[in-house]
Amino acid sequence: MTKRPDDEHSLFCRTNESASRIVGIASGTAGLFSARSPHKLSDNEDAVALIPVDRGRGILAVADGVGGRPGGAVAAEMVLHSLVDEADKIRDDRITLQAGIMEAIELANDGILRMGIGAATTLAVVEIDGPRVRPYHVGDSMILVAGRLGKLRHQTVPHSPVGYAVEAGLLDEREAIHHEDRHVVSNVVGSPNMRVEVGSIIELKAWDTVLLASDGIFDNLHVAEVVELIRKGPIPRVVEELSAAARRRMETPEPGHPSKPDDTTFIVYRGRAAGRLRRSGSAVSAAAGA
Repeated sequence: MTKRPDDEHSLFCRTNESASRIVGIASGTAGLFSARSPHKLSDNEDAVALIPVDRGRGILAVADGVGGRPGGAVAAEMVLHSLVDEADKIRDDRITLQAGIMEAIELANDGILRMGIGAATTLAVVEIDGPRVRPYHVGDSMILVAGRLGKLRHQTVPHSPVGYAVEAGLLDEREAIHHEDRHVVSNVVGSPNMRVEVGSIIELKAWDTVLLASDGIFDNLHVAEVVELIRKGPIPRVVEELSAAARRRMETPEPGHPSKPDDTTFIVYRGRAAGRLRRSGSAVSAAAGA
């Protein structure tokens, strides 16, 4: 079939210069950002993709190659290319969104294992189907859905001992962000025992914001700080302010706050319902965009 111009995907891998882009995708607008850790000389091991399927559907993905292993950047790149390839089957109605995403992750996992070098990556994926989204994740790259007034509608649980301890109430979030085992991950793409956690469908409300992020964000900002930064204002400003806040923490540690230089990659997404509210000139629109 012939692709329309808005079918073109945005894919950034091993991005060593800061990259950002604002893209209309599916039924909304997404902003992406990726940057190498400050003062790092090796490749950015994060990768990010915006993959349109058709005018109402799309796929968002962030992969964080596991550091300390050979081929982390390659593993992150492989899983995103696999998602791009499977999107063609979804676009042609040969498979569903969910089936395509699951197949892409399984194929990437098999390919990474066949390399035989111990490469691995974490992964956060969100499918968009009109006003509905569904999260998928492997590892500790996180997905949030936040309302315009700051209510946290969804937060994935990192696949790690510390993540499970927070979920069980044994650690609070502020203790966890400083825990010595925070970066021990129990589930990755590139493992014989890899499992994909598939979330429930979430019906987005006006001004809900979806965030997918590597741990460069959540190692340097508390969840409440992230929600406050993403919940309001236009997408370009959200991208700018969130990336700048994480970078400041990495470069200028503050007493009582986390600071860990790392590759930083994220996507923020809102559906078009927010745009319709803004055009209506309603009081709700004015408050939400302030």
